[in-house]
Amino acid sequence: MTPRRERTLLQAVVAFTCLVPLSASLAGIIGGAAWLQPAPATDMDSHFRYLSGLFLGMAIGFVSCIPGIERKGGRFRLLGLMVVIGGFARLWSLAATGAPSTSHLTGLCIELIVVPLLLGWQAHVARRYRQGD
Repeated sequence: MTPRRERTLLQAVVAFTCLVPLSASLAGIIGGAAWLQPAPATDMDSHFRYLSGLFLGMAIGFVSCIPGIERKGGRFRLLGLMVVIGGFARLWSLAATGAPSTSHLTGLCIELIVVPLLLGWQAHVARRYRQGD
């Protein structure tokens, strides 16, 4: 198999594999946890722990940006985009089902206010480092 053909095959398999998380995530954003119902407690626990693992991975990704943060704009922006998208999904939940607890409202503020401000600040610091200020 040529490198080009192998690359194309990999792209096709990744695209096909993405259909599951894309449809599951959209179902979760649009329908909330109801799309899992009726689900055994083990399924809900599994899903909750999986999402917690993703959240942990994102946090580790942000921590990995701390050293040399002025050079890690691409990674920082990607992680920030993930957080902001999650914040908009949480905002949808607020509109659809009402206000969650204070800790979740705090998370919403971090997702839609603090993280965008941090993204702007990181970009500013990166520009200053490139210019040698």
